[in-house]
Amino acid sequence: MGAGRIIKVSGPLIVAEGMTEARMFEVARVSEKELIGEIIELHGDQAYIQVYEDTSGLGPGEKVVGTGQSLSIELGPGLLESIYDGIQRPLDGIYRRAGSYITRGINMPGLDHARKFEFKPNGELKEGQQVEPGDLLGQVRETELIDHRIMVPPTLKAGRLVKKPVAGTYTIDDVIARIDAGGEVQDVRMHHRWPVRTPRPTARKLVPEVPLVTGQRVIDLFFPIAKGGTATVPGPFGAGKTVVQHQLAKWADANIIVYVGCGERGNEMTDVLQEFPELIDPATNRPLMERTVLIANTSNMPVAAREASVYTGITIAEYFRDMGYDVAVLADSTSRWAEAMREMSGRLEEMPGEEGYPAYLPSRIADFYERAGRTICQGSDGRIGTLSVIGAVSPPGGDLSDPVVQATLKVVKVFWALEDQLAFERHFPAIGWLTSYSLYHDNISAYIRNEVDERWAGVRVAAMGLLQKEAELKELVRLVGLDSLSDNDRIILETTKHIREDFLHQSAFDPDDAYTRQVKQFRMIQAIVELHRACEKAIERNIPLKKLLDLPVREKIARMRHVKEDDMAVFDGLLEEIRIQTAEGAVETGKAEA
Repeated sequence: MGAGRIIKVSGPLIVAEGMTEARMFEVARVSEKELIGEIIELHGDQAYIQVYEDTSGLGPGEKVVGTGQSLSIELGPGLLESIYDGIQRPLDGIYRRAGSYITRGINMPGLDHARKFEFKPNGELKEGQQVEPGDLLGQVRETELIDHRIMVPPTLKAGRLVKKPVAGTYTIDDVIARIDAGGEVQDVRMHHRWPVRTPRPTARKLVPEVPLVTGQRVIDLFFPIAKGGTATVPGPFGAGKTVVQHQLAKWADANIIVYVGCGERGNEMTDVLQEFPELIDPATNRPLMERTVLIANTSNMPVAAREASVYTGITIAEYFRDMGYDVAVLADSTSRWAEAMREMSGRLEEMPGEEGYPAYLPSRIADFYERAGRTICQGSDGRIGTLSVIGAVSPPGGDLSDPVVQATLKVVKVFWALEDQLAFERHFPAIGWLTSYSLYHDNISAYIRNEVDERWAGVRVAAMGLLQKEAELKELVRLVGLDSLSDNDRIILETTKHIREDFLHQSAFDPDDAYTRQVKQFRMIQAIVELHRACEKAIERNIPLKKLLDLPVREKIARMRHVKEDDMAVFDGLLEEIRIQTAEGAVETGKAEA
């Protein structure tokens, strides 16, 4: 522990001298108010500290004391349903203690140490048995949705179990087991601390092979993300980044959701805080908050804490991944995190990179996204957990050449490009189908063939081909007008209108339309593609274009989003109607010619 005194205050950056025993990334307590800070640079006995609280009123001469610890958070039962700030202080606890505003210097543990949990031990454990980090000791029923698995923490060494866990009611500070590691007896409690900047260890990384089903049709069909994958959602102001993130938090089929509101507006986080407790998980009919952790570090909170918030979020997510769960981290937005890095870099007087961002911006972004993955977790049972990371990016003016966007695109495998033109047309999700991409199609193809339908890939390619052809035809229509197009081209425009308006467009406020399972997605797009193919064949039989544009089945296709999930037989009838109505047109045309 080093102790010194302040010699300079520059916004959230404090420079202290006399810190001879300090080390990098050590947490320091600044002034009599004991503000929380982290050492980010050392020059001789001078420490440069980014302070995670308001520094107004501080001046030279005030004391700074190092704690000897890295910036760490508490991991254990009680995380779920919690709302934290960027450094894992519970906002509801702060409200009870200090009122509506976060008082400077307030220090609260991330977990409730007085709360008691009903612990159920792993019945296979025996005293004298060899255990290692990651081995399952038992579990706590934290919420109705999630069993919180208590493991040997990675901070302990492997050894012999000299006190096995016993069923009972414990606080997180009670010793539930003891391990003898070569003569060193280690106490095991239901919680431990972990430094947020250090990735938690795993046994081995695997290739992501199962899709993270979001229920959003444009994502699941055209631009899917795998469980353990990475994605980014860039777009201009008003294009719907936050709404997309909210939809994913509500409907993605992950066991645990960690939502990080990093530097976004307070009213957007307020929407989350008010809305999530009322939402029901469609898979379990339980409140969504029972599987959610919220981290709120809004734009009116200290800038430096934005950087800590994303690390806090992904560390909590890694902890649940180590239990063998599928976890998704939603960061909104990483641009605000990058801006915090830019501000600190400027105050450190570092050489600026592109647009003033620090030269190490790409490596920091890469380090963050590389903590995602599908992994074999530590422990002798070989359980598999996944951690998916989806980050929103808010480039100024929607400029995709922004350094944060470009650095992100180099490491993520899914790119959902939000377009302001689609948003102005009230087409949501406003994900541009011609500029977005996913590199997970091959990874998840075996799962899709076996679990959904083997024709999925063919229908997807056909639909995307039609949308690309539509873009070419629209340019032609602008030049020479709609009447100059052939019948086949007119049918393409009519089909892509169905794809855009009846499949890709989705209402977050319609209970039938907000979420669509993969089987229904396939049947919807299959009906549209089959109608197109039937119309093309009908044109070859010289059926008039007007008859094909006025087919009664088109009205049913426009309403198929409201078909219930347990009534897939409707789509069989829809395909039959398409066949009959295009064939009837052929018969009527033959009669007229006769």
